[in-house]
Amino acid sequence: MTILQGATGEWEMVIGLEVHAQVISNAKLFSAAATTFGAAPNAQVSLVDAAFPGMLPVLNEKCIEQAVRTGLGLKAQINLTSVFDRKNYFYADLPAGYQISQFTQPIVGKGEILLDMPDGVTRCIGITRLHLEQDAGKSMHDQSPSETFVDLNRAGVALMEIVSEPDMRSGEEAGAYLKKLRAILRYLGTCDGNMEEGSMRCDVNLSMRRKGETAFGTRCEIKNVNSIRFVQQAIEYESHRQVEVLESGGTIIQETRLWDTAKGITRTMRSKEDAHDYRYFPDPDLLPLVLDPAFVENIRQHLPELPDDKRARFITYYGLKPYDASVLVAEKATADFFELVAAGRDGKLAANWVTVELFGALNKRGKTIEESPVSAEALGGLVDLISAQILSGRMAKEVFEAMVETGQSAAQIVEERGLKQVTDSGAIEKEVDAILAANGDKVAEYRSGKDKLFGFFVGQVMKATEGKANPALLNELLKKKLSGSAV
Repeated sequence: MTILQGATGEWEMVIGLEVHAQVISNAKLFSAAATTFGAAPNAQVSLVDAAFPGMLPVLNEKCIEQAVRTGLGLKAQINLTSVFDRKNYFYADLPAGYQISQFTQPIVGKGEILLDMPDGVTRCIGITRLHLEQDAGKSMHDQSPSETFVDLNRAGVALMEIVSEPDMRSGEEAGAYLKKLRAILRYLGTCDGNMEEGSMRCDVNLSMRRKGETAFGTRCEIKNVNSIRFVQQAIEYESHRQVEVLESGGTIIQETRLWDTAKGITRTMRSKEDAHDYRYFPDPDLLPLVLDPAFVENIRQHLPELPDDKRARFITYYGLKPYDASVLVAEKATADFFELVAAGRDGKLAANWVTVELFGALNKRGKTIEESPVSAEALGGLVDLISAQILSGRMAKEVFEAMVETGQSAAQIVEERGLKQVTDSGAIEKEVDAILAANGDKVAEYRSGKDKLFGFFVGQVMKATEGKANPALLNELLKKKLSGSAV
């Protein structure tokens, strides 16, 4: 929870999010037009999408399946009977003058999302509803100095609008909610969560109230924010703006605002409409949607392992810390990569190499885990060499860097560069004896109480063995030799 300190006291944020998630489907919600991103303007528009007279919508069963699948993934109630409504408003990129949506009877009811916050606290955020609706087209104001162009490729694309309860109390919680929701959608395969391409967009509803109050203040909606970072920035700015207005004796006006990424501010877009302003009524061209319980149950039986369940399994099976498990399950591709690395190996060691060394290399090069220059199988091979004590930790990092640069396996690099760790106790003992004999004065100082000289001896032996001496074996032999009364 974030508390803002104003001139007249403390203020609390109340945040609810509405996420528009584009359904993964080859066709639109009510037509057979394609949904591929990046097509030429108006190349994927059917007569239904363009609202030609007499054209009737035909419901896409795949979109229904995806909505139910998402609802089950959110632990939500699936409504066996739902109704499509017409939401009436007029804009150039909405050819029919209405949007087919759901209002009073959505396909999915109440659910929840669990957030694992960095401080170890788990927050439960309620889901109010998930309903299906068709997207509008896109108005393009930057193609001409005097005209607005309209691209209807997006018109009619199926959206799931996922509405949260006003349960979030900070920008950090809002960011965590969006990351978790996006992960769930990707695990389910119902939305790709690509905010840059607009397939997941977020409306932020925010109001402020005095700390300790229970009544909600007047909310403002920040429309169509297209990145998690911008959502958090918009919340930060808007919360301070509202506090300044309230503390100066002003009144918050219920309105829709836009996030200006260039200026880092929210600005007024229009007064906020209420539901009655849209004149909702059941779409006369679509019968109520009635689902067979067996249809829902079949989808439930084929759900994949979701982030929360996978996290719990990683903690139990691989012995990972909760934080490390959360990092690894945040993206399905990362979790799958880790499991390949960890297969039949030390899970903790595998997790460390994925989250520290591999993530570091990827971040440095601006690559995703799907673009990793080191495959999961290759990284697993490196872990094997560490576990077999063929490589020390320092040597393994050197080998890993070479793997990233060359694409070779760890075994190839070790063989070519002669990097095998020395684990022969006799060979190490010979070097230890030579170093101690050459540094009798320092041995005497160590035995008189200068314990820090132990590092000096370790360094000298490592230098003599070109860094290949097994550290644990070396430390054991040094301690034994230095505790004696003579060299």
